Amino acid sequence: KIGDKNDIKCSVPPYYREVYEAIRCRTDERVQVEVFQRLLQRTDLNKAVVDQISEHVDCADGSLSKLSLYKALALIALAQQGKQPSPKLLENCIQELPKPQLGEPKDLCSLRMQPAQEDALTVSQTLDKLLAKDTVQVELIPEKKGLFLKHVEYQVTSQHFKISVYRRYSDFDVFHELLLQRFAYRMVPALPPKRMLKGVLTSVSEREFIEGRRRALCRFINLVARHPFFSADELVKTFLTFNGSDVQTKMRDAHKKMGDEFMTNRLATQAKEYLPTDIQVQFSTSRELIRNIHNSFHKLRDRAEKMAERSKENAADLLMFGRELSTLGSDTLPIPSLASSQGAWGTLRQSLKGLSVEFAVLSDKAAQQGRREEDDVVEKLNLFLDLLQSYRDLCERHEKGVLHEHQRALQKYSMMKRQMMSATVQPKEPASVEQLESRIVQQENAIQTMELRNYFSLFCLHQETQLIFAYLPITSHILGAFVKSQVQGHKEVRLLL
Repeated sequence: KIGDKNDIKCSVPPYYREVYEAIRCRTDERVQVEVFQRLLQRTDLNKAVVDQISEHVDCADGSLSKLSLYKALALIALAQQGKQPSPKLLENCIQELPKPQLGEPKDLCSLRMQPAQEDALTVSQTLDKLLAKDTVQVELIPEKKGLFLKHVEYQVTSQHFKISVYRRYSDFDVFHELLLQRFAYRMVPALPPKRMLKGVLTSVSEREFIEGRRRALCRFINLVARHPFFSADELVKTFLTFNGSDVQTKMRDAHKKMGDEFMTNRLATQAKEYLPTDIQVQFSTSRELIRNIHNSFHKLRDRAEKMAERSKENAADLLMFGRELSTLGSDTLPIPSLASSQGAWGTLRQSLKGLSVEFAVLSDKAAQQGRREEDDVVEKLNLFLDLLQSYRDLCERHEKGVLHEHQRALQKYSMMKRQMMSATVQPKEPASVEQLESRIVQQENAIQTMELRNYFSLFCLHQETQLIFAYLPITSHILGAFVKSQVQGHKEVRLLL
């Protein structure tokens, strides 16, 4: 029913509600004046009539309430019938308000004002902005826990918070678990694999494993600290700054207070309203493109890794070659009188000793090139690949998580409805019917929540996809560093020749 101070009371056609839902502001319950003016332009009424309708509509604060829009729609319908649009005519509408000719409600969505909504969905980040959020160093503490004990400790230093804290792998593990619970719909990078170390860490392979894990933990925490939706979160701040004795308990307490992002994000329940109509097509296209990028850069990383390893192996071979030359040149055994040319061997020994120095320099240059390629190319490629993998993991969580749960809930609901229909056909105890009705209502509420979570998941996926593309320019930096390293290496060798 609709009424006003003149006691106009009529039924509102469903079409009115559909138009209202199509053009109302997504962040409140009102219709902006600019949107209403665009709606009037679709009526094909002359300007004088349109002005008359506008005069009778209450929009003093720059927007129309739902009731004001309904009255405006009724006046439009009357004007389209050739009648003078006047509120007095509405007094004669006893049963139902007249229906205006404005086309399909879904086609009216384009009239809506959208600058604010686009900002809500758009992540305005550049690579420079992301990198500037924080730089976190992760270093081993051998003097405290040592490489000869069953665990290691890391010094984690945040440039943003200007503080160093000490963390073990188990602290990273709990942090990662809570981060996934809090931000299930975001890109949470994976941790390096957990490995139980047996005995003391004396072998080279164990040392390499620890160093590889340190690098991976460093990549993980930097991607987290630079994420626009993680960086300001209390959970991340606690991990990077808390200096107490039990950081794991502190993080769990912080997570309990906050819950997951769906519960705290003010836009979570309105996510559907912000999504473009072709969101599924955009998602599929972006996912395929990012999958291809991931596969290609995975191969590039493998090649770069082999080249860096070859540089280090070349450095070792050059050094050993030089040492052998030095050994020959340093030989002090006397030359036998039977030798045909005693002076030649003595001269040659001096030359070999001098060459050993040159090979040592070549070895040092090759080692430097290997380190450059490892730090500036391979490690940064690994960072980019960690990010891409986290996106692929997110896509899988979306499909296997909220979508799968939603489908199961719908199946369960369908089964309950069939049971209810069966109970109606074959009368049962009133108590059992009431219990079934209560369960159906609960399931409907659960389905509604799951639908909201599904749309919020898509909303987050859309934003995370934008972050991937914001990170893409890092690839040109990496490849540029690779080319520079190769050129520099060849130039240094030529200067030594």
